Amino acid sequence: MNPQPGLRERKKQRTRETIARAAHELFAERGYHATTLPDIAEAADVSTRTIFAYFPSKEDILFSDFSLLKEALAQALAERPQDEDALETVRKFILSTHKVDENELDQQLRFCVESDETLRSHLRARIAQLEELIAPAIAKDLDAPANDPRPQVVAASLTAAFNVLTERGSGSRAKAKSAADVAAAIDPVITFLRGGLDALKEPRTTRRH
Repeated sequence: MNPQPGLRERKKQRTRETIARAAHELFAERGYHATTLPDIAEAADVSTRTIFAYFPSKEDILFSDFSLLKEALAQALAERPQDEDALETVRKFILSTHKVDENELDQQLRFCVESDETLRSHLRARIAQLEELIAPAIAKDLDAPANDPRPQVVAASLTAAFNVLTERGSGSRAKAKSAADVAAAIDPVITFLRGGLDALKEPRTTRRH
Protein backbone atom coordinates (compact mmCIF):
# COMPACT_ATOMS: atom_id res chain seq x y z
CA MET A 1 0.00 0.00 0.00
CA ASN A 2 1.45 3.35 -1.07
CA PRO A 3 1.69 5.95 1.71
CA GLN A 4 -0.13 9.24 1.26
CA PRO A 5 2.14 12.09 0.09
CA GLY A 6 3.26 14.54 2.75
CA LEU A 7 2.40 18.22 2.95
CA ARG A 8 5.50 19.30 1.03
CA GLU A 9 4.81 16.84 -1.80
CA ARG A 10 1.19 17.97 -2.00
CA LYS A 11 2.25 21.62 -2.21
CA LYS A 12 4.73 20.81 -4.97
CA GLN A 13 2.06 18.91 -6.88
CA ARG A 14 -0.37 21.82 -6.58
CA THR A 15 2.28 24.24 -7.85
CA ARG A 16 3.03 21.95 -10.78
CA GLU A 17 -0.66 21.70 -11.63
CA THR A 18 -1.09 25.48 -11.33
CA ILE A 19 1.77 26.14 -13.75
CA ALA A 20 0.49 23.56 -16.22
CA ARG A 21 -3.08 24.84 -16.06
CA ALA A 22 -2.03 28.48 -16.55
CA ALA A 23 0.19 27.51 -19.48
CA HIS A 24 -2.47 25.37 -21.14
CA GLU A 25 -5.02 28.16 -20.93
CA LEU A 26 -2.53 30.56 -22.53
CA PHE A 27 -1.64 28.05 -25.25
CA ALA A 28 -5.34 27.67 -26.05
CA GLU A 29 -5.92 31.43 -26.03
CA ARG A 30 -2.78 32.77 -27.73
CA GLY A 31 -1.19 29.76 -29.34
CA TYR A 32 1.82 27.76 -28.22
CA HIS A 33 4.50 29.75 -30.00
CA ALA A 34 3.07 33.14 -29.01
CA THR A 35 3.13 32.23 -25.31
CA THR A 36 6.38 32.96 -23.47
CA LEU A 37 7.70 31.57 -20.21
CA PRO A 38 7.36 35.00 -18.53
CA ASP A 39 3.70 34.99 -19.66
CA ILE A 40 3.22 31.63 -17.98
CA ALA A 41 5.03 32.73 -14.83
CA GLU A 42 2.83 35.80 -14.52
CA ALA A 43 -0.38 33.83 -15.08
CA ALA A 44 0.66 31.18 -12.52
CA ASP A 45 1.94 33.82 -10.06
CA VAL A 46 5.38 32.23 -9.86
CA SER A 47 8.85 33.17 -11.06
CA THR A 48 10.33 31.89 -14.30
CA ARG A 49 12.95 30.18 -12.18
CA THR A 50 10.21 28.30 -10.34
CA ILE A 51 8.86 27.03 -13.65
CA PHE A 52 12.23 25.44 -14.44
CA ALA A 53 12.15 23.69 -11.08
CA TYR A 54 9.14 21.75 -12.34
CA PHE A 55 9.50 21.67 -16.12
CA PRO A 56 12.72 21.56 -18.18
CA SER A 57 11.10 23.37 -21.12
CA LYS A 58 7.92 24.94 -22.44
CA GLU A 59 7.32 21.80 -24.47
CA ASP A 60 7.35 19.74 -21.27
CA ILE A 61 4.58 21.97 -19.93
CA LEU A 62 2.47 21.41 -23.04
CA PHE A 63 2.88 17.64 -22.64
CA SER A 64 2.77 17.76 -18.84
CA ASP A 65 0.59 14.64 -18.60
CA PHE A 66 3.07 12.50 -20.53
CA SER A 67 5.48 11.82 -17.66
CA LEU A 68 2.57 10.67 -15.48
CA LEU A 69 1.25 8.48 -18.29
CA LYS A 70 4.70 6.95 -18.77
CA GLU A 71 4.96 6.14 -15.06
CA ALA A 72 1.49 4.60 -15.07
CA LEU A 73 2.32 2.42 -18.07
CA ALA A 74 5.54 1.26 -16.43
CA GLN A 75 3.57 0.28 -13.33
CA ALA A 76 0.90 -1.51 -15.38
CA LEU A 77 3.54 -3.57 -17.20
CA ALA A 78 5.38 -4.36 -13.97
CA GLU A 79 2.21 -5.49 -12.17
CA ARG A 80 0.49 -7.35 -15.01
CA PRO A 81 -0.84 -10.86 -14.29
CA GLN A 82 1.46 -13.74 -15.17
CA ASP A 83 -0.90 -15.00 -17.87
CA GLU A 84 -1.22 -11.58 -19.57
CA ASP A 85 1.20 -10.65 -22.33
CA ALA A 86 2.65 -7.17 -22.72
CA LEU A 87 0.54 -6.36 -25.76
CA GLU A 88 -2.69 -7.03 -23.87
CA THR A 89 -1.48 -4.87 -20.98
CA VAL A 90 -0.72 -2.00 -23.37
CA ARG A 91 -4.12 -2.44 -25.02
CA LYS A 92 -5.95 -2.29 -21.69
CA PHE A 93 -3.86 0.70 -20.63
CA ILE A 94 -4.73 2.68 -23.77
CA LEU A 95 -8.43 1.98 -23.33
CA SER A 96 -8.37 2.85 -19.62
CA THR A 97 -6.59 6.19 -20.16
CA HIS A 98 -8.55 7.29 -23.23
CA LYS A 99 -10.60 10.42 -22.62
CA VAL A 100 -14.12 10.02 -23.96
CA ASP A 101 -15.48 13.28 -22.55
CA GLU A 102 -12.93 15.96 -23.34
CA ASN A 103 -13.51 19.36 -21.80
CA GLU A 104 -13.13 22.50 -23.89
CA LEU A 105 -9.53 23.08 -22.81
CA ASP A 106 -8.57 19.50 -23.72
CA GLN A 107 -10.07 19.99 -27.17
CA GLN A 108 -8.28 23.31 -27.67
CA LEU A 109 -4.92 21.82 -26.67
CA ARG A 110 -5.44 18.84 -28.95
CA PHE A 111 -6.21 21.19 -31.82
CA CYS A 112 -3.15 23.27 -30.91
CA VAL A 113 -0.93 20.20 -31.36
CA GLU A 114 -2.74 18.78 -34.39
CA SER A 115 -2.52 22.05 -36.31
CA ASP A 116 1.25 22.44 -35.86
CA GLU A 117 3.65 20.08 -37.66
CA THR A 118 6.47 20.80 -35.19
CA LEU A 119 4.30 19.95 -32.19
CA ARG A 120 3.00 16.83 -33.94
CA SER A 121 6.59 15.68 -34.46
CA HIS A 122 7.32 16.32 -30.78
CA LEU A 123 4.30 14.23 -29.81
CA ARG A 124 5.46 11.41 -32.09
CA ALA A 125 8.88 11.52 -30.43
CA ARG A 126 7.33 11.25 -26.98
CA ILE A 127 5.16 8.30 -27.97
CA ALA A 128 8.29 6.63 -29.34
CA GLN A 129 9.84 6.92 -25.87
CA LEU A 130 7.35 4.31 -24.69
CA GLU A 131 9.37 1.73 -26.60
CA GLU A 132 11.87 1.65 -23.73
CA LEU A 133 9.09 0.40 -21.45
CA ILE A 134 7.36 -1.95 -23.87
CA ALA A 135 10.41 -3.67 -25.35
CA PRO A 136 11.70 -5.16 -22.05
CA ALA A 137 8.21 -6.45 -21.25
CA ILE A 138 8.01 -8.14 -24.67
CA ALA A 139 11.50 -9.55 -24.15
CA LYS A 140 10.25 -11.10 -20.92
CA ASP A 141 7.34 -12.69 -22.81
CA LEU A 142 9.81 -14.14 -25.31
CA ASP A 143 12.29 -15.12 -22.60
CA ALA A 144 14.80 -13.19 -24.70
CA PRO A 145 17.96 -11.36 -23.58
CA ALA A 146 17.98 -7.59 -23.25
CA ASN A 147 20.00 -7.13 -26.44
CA ASP A 148 17.66 -9.25 -28.58
CA PRO A 149 16.43 -7.03 -31.47
CA ARG A 150 13.03 -8.72 -31.81
CA PRO A 151 11.35 -7.01 -28.83
CA GLN A 152 12.64 -3.62 -29.99
CA VAL A 153 11.23 -4.21 -33.47
CA VAL A 154 7.79 -5.15 -32.11
CA ALA A 155 7.74 -2.24 -29.65
CA ALA A 156 8.78 0.20 -32.39
CA SER A 157 6.09 -1.18 -34.68
CA LEU A 158 3.50 -0.74 -31.95
CA THR A 159 4.35 2.89 -31.22
CA ALA A 160 4.61 3.68 -34.94
CA ALA A 161 1.13 2.22 -35.48
CA PHE A 162 -0.27 4.30 -32.64
CA ASN A 163 1.24 7.43 -34.15
CA VAL A 164 -0.38 6.65 -37.50
CA LEU A 165 -3.75 5.95 -35.89
CA THR A 166 -3.52 9.14 -33.83
CA GLU A 167 -2.84 11.30 -36.86
CA ARG A 168 -5.45 9.61 -39.06
CA GLY A 169 -8.05 9.89 -36.33
CA SER A 170 -7.39 13.56 -35.66
CA GLY A 171 -9.55 16.17 -37.25
CA SER A 172 -10.18 19.84 -36.87
CA ARG A 173 -11.70 19.99 -33.40
CA ALA A 174 -13.12 16.51 -33.89
CA LYS A 175 -15.01 14.98 -31.01
CA ALA A 176 -13.05 12.47 -28.94
CA LYS A 177 -13.72 8.90 -30.00
CA SER A 178 -15.54 6.42 -27.81
CA ALA A 179 -13.67 3.57 -26.14
CA ALA A 180 -15.30 1.19 -28.63
CA ASP A 181 -13.96 3.26 -31.55
CA VAL A 182 -10.47 3.23 -30.06
CA ALA A 183 -10.66 -0.53 -29.48
CA ALA A 184 -11.78 -1.07 -33.08
CA ALA A 185 -8.76 0.90 -34.28
CA ILE A 186 -6.08 -0.69 -32.11
CA ASP A 187 -7.29 -4.30 -31.94
CA PRO A 188 -6.18 -5.16 -35.51
CA VAL A 189 -2.74 -3.75 -34.69
CA ILE A 190 -2.50 -5.81 -31.51
CA THR A 191 -3.70 -8.94 -33.33
CA PHE A 192 -1.14 -8.45 -36.10
CA LEU A 193 1.75 -7.91 -33.69
CA ARG A 194 0.70 -10.81 -31.49
CA GLY A 195 0.72 -13.07 -34.54
CA GLY A 196 4.27 -11.95 -35.22
CA LEU A 197 5.25 -12.60 -31.62
CA ASP A 198 3.76 -16.09 -31.70
CA ALA A 199 5.85 -16.81 -34.78
CA LEU A 200 8.95 -15.50 -33.02
CA LYS A 201 8.32 -17.84 -30.10
CA GLU A 202 8.30 -20.91 -32.36
CA PRO A 203 11.58 -22.83 -32.61
CA ARG A 204 13.47 -22.10 -35.79
CA THR A 205 13.93 -24.88 -38.29
CA THR A 206 16.50 -25.02 -41.01
CA ARG A 207 15.20 -25.89 -44.43
CA ARG A 208 17.37 -27.18 -47.20
CA HIS A 209 16.32 -27.24 -50.79
